[in-house]
Amino acid sequence: MIETRAPGKLYIAGEYAVVEPGHPAVLVAVDRCITVRLTAGSQMGKVHSTRYGHGPVTWVRDADGQIVTDRSPYDYVTATISVMEKLRAERGLAPRYFDLHIDSELDDEDGRKFGLGSSAAVTVAVVAALDEFYRMGLSLTERFRIGLLATVEVAPRASGGDVAASTFGGFVHYTSPDRQELRRLAASASVEQVLGSAVWQDCRISQLGPLAGLRLLVGWTGSPASTERLVERVQHQAAGSPGRAGGNQSGPDADYQAFLAGARTGVEELVAAWSREPAVVLRVIGSFRTLLQGLGRLRGTQIETGQLGALCDLAERCGAAAKPSGAGGGDCGIALMPDGRDPGTLLARWRQAGILPLGLNPYPAQQETREASR
Repeated sequence: MIETRAPGKLYIAGEYAVVEPGHPAVLVAVDRCITVRLTAGSQMGKVHSTRYGHGPVTWVRDADGQIVTDRSPYDYVTATISVMEKLRAERGLAPRYFDLHIDSELDDEDGRKFGLGSSAAVTVAVVAALDEFYRMGLSLTERFRIGLLATVEVAPRASGGDVAASTFGGFVHYTSPDRQELRRLAASASVEQVLGSAVWQDCRISQLGPLAGLRLLVGWTGSPASTERLVERVQHQAAGSPGRAGGNQSGPDADYQAFLAGARTGVEELVAAWSREPAVVLRVIGSFRTLLQGLGRLRGTQIETGQLGALCDLAERCGAAAKPSGAGGGDCGIALMPDGRDPGTLLARWRQAGILPLGLNPYPAQQETREASR
């Protein structure tokens, strides 16, 4: 049996802006995980998960070697299997069937998502399991790229920040590639060609050190939100405002361009102050709360719900800086509290307000064992 684990994630700063190619964000991988256990199979493959109900999803290969499942819609697990099977065929490795058993720590007892990036975590864990099963020897960078290839087949707007955090662990400074171009290339090129193409040239992933002088606290509002639906509402590229780094700032959606510019500046300030200036980090986190509030008003979308607002307000009264994490609309908020302050008061006040402290810690950073082959 092969067993792999991949952590969930939280956004520290840069959410929404990072969906635009070339825009950065900071994320943290957290110590709740998806676990995938792989066993060799025969005649067909099976995927066992509580998300599929009572029975497993089964899959076979058709005459052309394509993956055919007994259910729809196409999901992250089957998309990941398909990409890895294409790469396996390109490398001349013999096809084999296998069963996957998937367990999650990223939901509550009723199966409600905490908003910790379970889709990315399961994608990364499946890539790692099949890498080991077929003995491909992929680098972390190659695993990330394969994970993003699979992800954009299911969610074309996904930035890939969650895939990067789940792959590399720790605190991650991430800049997104052009996923539309990635999908166009993937439709006509081999997986090997995509892995080594120039489409990744604007994608940057670097690991930040520990967050000095500050403690990360996480609260869950109990209201799961759909990231894809919220991003679709917010992301709007008006004529003359392509939403790219260096794009036209004078188009009809100049307010959105101002949001992107503010987010870029904020991430740059955050990274520069990360390990040296806790006071600057706190100020920047507070500014991101304001940025997200403004974006919500601009798009007529409630990013900071009443519960998230209460989470942030209570944290600020206790001397911390706080903001929604990720798409908002529910799910999680984060607070950064200076060392030396007792977090117990804030955690108690969160509980009184119906906000569940999650007790998360950063997942250890992972190191490349070799350079990407391409």
